[in-house]
Amino acid sequence: MSRHHSYDEYLETIYFLSFPVGEYGPVVRDSPALAARIAEMLGVSAPSVTEMLKRLEADGMIERGRRRATVLTEKGRAAAEHHVRGHRIIERFLVDFMGYEPGTCHEQAEILGDTFTDDMIARIEVKLGNPGRCPHGWPVDPEIEQAENQELVALADIPDGTPATIVRLAEHDLELLKWFYDEGLVPGTGVEAGSPDGDERRVVVDGEERSIPVIATEGLFVRVVEQPAAV
Repeated sequence: MSRHHSYDEYLETIYFLSFPVGEYGPVVRDSPALAARIAEMLGVSAPSVTEMLKRLEADGMIERGRRRATVLTEKGRAAAEHHVRGHRIIERFLVDFMGYEPGTCHEQAEILGDTFTDDMIARIEVKLGNPGRCPHGWPVDPEIEQAENQELVALADIPDGTPATIVRLAEHDLELLKWFYDEGLVPGTGVEAGSPDGDERRVVVDGEERSIPVIATEGLFVRVVEQPAAV
């Protein structure tokens, strides 16, 4: 069932496309592509995205130049980072305190986000022991996230036979996110890329070989395990 997406959710989506890792970008320099990706990730119509981009531009959150390139302004980036950080703390609260399953907390956090004040989120963060990551592996601190982006790659993009460790899970496809947890494809899990097999790819997960959909490998962000140099 579709639902209304908030102003902050649009801003958050542009933020992800501005600091790419895996399937999150980089398309932000091309406005038509940006609008299409936002529509795809949020499951909304192109006209809805167009109207929101106009609103964000009028509010000084994004800039679109003569070639229609779209970028977050300093104000827009600060607002997006503020929202992203709060969202990840709320996710931890839902999982660690309220007992929600990690696969379902992302959508609940979006729904509840506007009901928590900054002071509430700060208090929750302290009560939870200042967690470093959300349940899906994304750093709470956006600066750490952006630095770490350079170290990660989608499982889909690593060569056959390459061992890696899952660090983050894509969140925008809620059904896929739930599937990751059902299949045990969670942060900290060891994987090894295998060969493509049609719409699937063979992988080794904690020593067990299996085939998973290619779309799933695009949403698993991993850190390649460095192999010792041959002697």
